[in-house]
Amino acid sequence: MSVSEQVIPETPTVAPGGTPTHCPYCALQCGMAVGGSPVRVTPREDVPANRGGLCQKGWTAAELLTVPDRLTTPLMRAHLGAPLEPCTWEEALDRIAGEVARLQERHGRDAIGVFGGGGLTNEKAYQLGKFARIALRTSQIDYNGRFCMSSAAAALNRAFGLDRGLPGPITDLARADAIMLVGGNVAETMPPFMRHLTEMRERGGALVVIDPRRTATAKQADLHLQPAPGTDLALANGMLHLAIAEGLVDEDFVAARTGGFEAVRISVNAYWPDRVERITGVPVPQMREAVRLLGRGNRSLILTARGAEQHARGTDTVTAFINLALALGLPGREGGGYGCLTGQGNGQGGREHGQKADQLPGYRKIDDPAAREHVAAVWGVDPEIIPGPGRSAFELLDALGADDGPKALLLFGSNPVVSAPRSGLIEERINALEFLAVSDFVLSETARRADVVLPTAQWAEESGTMTNLEGRVLRRRRAVAAPDGVRTDLEILAGLADRLAAPGTWSTEPAEVFDELRAASAGGPADYAGITYERIESEGGVFWPCPSEDHPGTPRPFAERFHTPDGRARFTPVDHTGPAEGVDAAYPVHLITGRVLAHYQSGAQTRRIAPLVDASPEPFVEIHPDLAARSGVAEGEMVRVTSRRGTVTVRARLVDTIRHDTVFIPFHWAEEGRANLLTNTALDPMSRMPEFKVCAVRLEPHEENGADQ
Repeated sequence: MSVSEQVIPETPTVAPGGTPTHCPYCALQCGMAVGGSPVRVTPREDVPANRGGLCQKGWTAAELLTVPDRLTTPLMRAHLGAPLEPCTWEEALDRIAGEVARLQERHGRDAIGVFGGGGLTNEKAYQLGKFARIALRTSQIDYNGRFCMSSAAAALNRAFGLDRGLPGPITDLARADAIMLVGGNVAETMPPFMRHLTEMRERGGALVVIDPRRTATAKQADLHLQPAPGTDLALANGMLHLAIAEGLVDEDFVAARTGGFEAVRISVNAYWPDRVERITGVPVPQMREAVRLLGRGNRSLILTARGAEQHARGTDTVTAFINLALALGLPGREGGGYGCLTGQGNGQGGREHGQKADQLPGYRKIDDPAAREHVAAVWGVDPEIIPGPGRSAFELLDALGADDGPKALLLFGSNPVVSAPRSGLIEERINALEFLAVSDFVLSETARRADVVLPTAQWAEESGTMTNLEGRVLRRRRAVAAPDGVRTDLEILAGLADRLAAPGTWSTEPAEVFDELRAASAGGPADYAGITYERIESEGGVFWPCPSEDHPGTPRPFAERFHTPDGRARFTPVDHTGPAEGVDAAYPVHLITGRVLAHYQSGAQTRRIAPLVDASPEPFVEIHPDLAARSGVAEGEMVRVTSRRGTVTVRARLVDTIRHDTVFIPFHWAEEGRANLLTNTALDPMSRMPEFKVCAVRLEPHEENGADQ
């Protein structure tokens, strides 16, 4: 079955009279209507991102609301080792507040950690950051979005002074002359996105894909470059070297709107084509063709995704591609430029309003005195009580239970036992906590380890806003009632804030929280002050920054100037160093990880949906037949894949679409198939992104294969 066939069923399910809202999964935030009995979904034609299309996950999203193990009552352990048993909401919230008070009195404010999620609405993300800073007064807050787009965000801020995923509306893609997609497989991760690329190609535009695998996306490309894992930075520098040599640099744009190019021009002299081919394995003619396609188009785009970004040098890798885009003058043309593909549903908005360890609402820096004063005034507190920056996501998880780390963790919308790098270690850290409270709709692998579990409302059962990969703020509307006994995260935070005698107001109404968010973000880089629920309704979404209600919003934030002090984009020289962990005799194969069409993130949602489980029932490892023969592995056999951090046992799939020196494992499954048991925790020095995307492994046939045959 082709990807396009998987996107649109021949006979779509109809939700008559449904409530217009958006999909609960990725940052494309496809429009859908939800309603009927039983509840069903219908794709919306009026949302530019999907224009009537949905992927398998979207079509089955209504089934999330009635999964058999849906939680509808709080659960609590009486003591360590006791089972989770039903309790009342009062008992659960009292227990959490009591543990917070006890541990902070004994160990200080930072004894409590908070871990959020990139799927939370803007309102919940904002309220969670506020709760951590002034109800708990802890610096120890971060979120799983740190594992998503943080390297691209750091590079965007360094080059452009502002982190916005796409440089313009998604509809610009169809009008492009060339698009280079680096480390992304949108045909499986966000299938309706492919419509825009297909339309571009039908108009005569060219698609270039850079990926170690010939993915479903790469198969539809006009040109596929297949570099060794961890060498994207060298490839970008090599292509810039070729652009300079072939006279493709837009010297007028570089002179008028950028700074620092001469240092980059000198630095890429070291990346002559033959050297880059030796480093990356990409033939020089392919590099040259890719550069010509980009440089000779009137409108061209470079888009990066997790494959390029989830590295210990991810910020520098993205910077190298931004350098290439700037040298070619792409950001100076409407419909052109550089962008990054946000992954999680609210990955963009989730990091703008206070979940990150170093930020306050509006994308303000938490150590900026003016930012602290502004936000404190909105919250009605003294700026002095707002703590400073805390640990980043992995560093926070790695510190759990340590002498100088948090003794308790409050977790919302995340499943780090599956999703964190070196997840076996993180599981140990979570088990070492004195207290863990989790808000979720099911007993995820992390929630099973909690002392208190709070059943929370799902996407179609609550209202709020999401910010999609374009920077467009959208309305999520309540379409159905939550089951009896379930509360929203806003209600949970308000209940805890009351018990902790927190200052300020703690509304449970999303519209009221959004109005407070607007005030807190006003004047910041991510300014939502002029965005209202009414405007979102009438305009089909509003692009930030939008500083006033008579402001039209900003679909193309870099059209006239960049958000740097002098308005110029900044070139930065960067050098290739390779993966943090190279292959050797003991671990001779590169491992890369990623997603498959049927599943999403840690699988806590999709592994409960029967059609999605049927489509992709178990984890697997993709191996080139030549590597499989050398490793003594046959098609369909179980394989032990071992890194320096752990071992997984998964079924072999022999494919010729991957490099001979590389294997691929998707990361959606738990237990012995948990890909993140293997991944490396080396951190990018700027973004603090772990190196999810490449590590060294060895392959061994599972000892039971012979007995099974």
